[in-house]
Amino acid sequence: MLPEKLIYEISCKQGALRAVRFNSDGNYCLTCGSDKSIKLWNPHRNLLLKNYQVHAYEVLDAQASCDNSQICSCGMDKYVCATDVGTGKILRKYRGHAGTVNCVKYNENSSVILSGSTDNSVRIWDCKSRKLEPLQILDEAKDSVTSIQVSDHEILTGSADGYFRRYDLRTGRMHADFLGKAVSSVSFTKDGQCVLASTLDDSIKLMDKETGEMLNEFTGHKNHDYKIDSALNCEDTHVISGSEDGLVYYWDLVEAKIVHKLNHARTHDHTIQKIQSLMW
Repeated sequence: MLPEKLIYEISCKQGALRAVRFNSDGNYCLTCGSDKSIKLWNPHRNLLLKNYQVHAYEVLDAQASCDNSQICSCGMDKYVCATDVGTGKILRKYRGHAGTVNCVKYNENSSVILSGSTDNSVRIWDCKSRKLEPLQILDEAKDSVTSIQVSDHEILTGSADGYFRRYDLRTGRMHADFLGKAVSSVSFTKDGQCVLASTLDDSIKLMDKETGEMLNEFTGHKNHDYKIDSALNCEDTHVISGSEDGLVYYWDLVEAKIVHKLNHARTHDHTIQKIQSLMW
């Protein structure tokens, strides 16, 4: 069942919102703002729980750990921070990227943090160690790393060089597939067999993970200038994406037809608000 009506609208008061992320059980969410803040919300009650000030410039991404005790975050100050949810205290501050850090992800048990940057690298940080150097650096990308996803044995990255890359941790091999335009968002399907990738040519592509064959393409939305999230619903039946025209689009996964649109409210001056971040 697809959502059809607005339930809650939260005025975050953080300037431009760069990312919104649910925690592991979906009861809370994080918002990342251009005002350097991260806010923790109970979205079901429209309630602000905590305001974190751990970055010196815009915050671009954040994620809660699997036990909801910590938050990893990143931004334009080139730092990756691990913060205690309850106290707001910075537990670790990782510096190693030479440019803006676009995206962060915990692995499944939150023992490491992965970060992708405009310095064309992915860095892997050990959350359990006191050492602040990265465990590993993945530097195969030739342009900015825009998106990261992690499964139990794979790392998936998207880059502005037009490639998405899949690192198999069991075999130590890297697989790269070229999509022609900058990749702004990547995710695994729930069955782990395919990759969903958004590219800056108004297109979302469903790719076979093993062969690199394009299985389907989803179009009709606007995405040629900004990093915009796409995702699949829990049943792998629909593709969801934000858009530069202020709408959220839903496609049938098999038929690749637009089946629904959600209209995001416009500002008082009728400016179209680009939908950059979404979570399912």
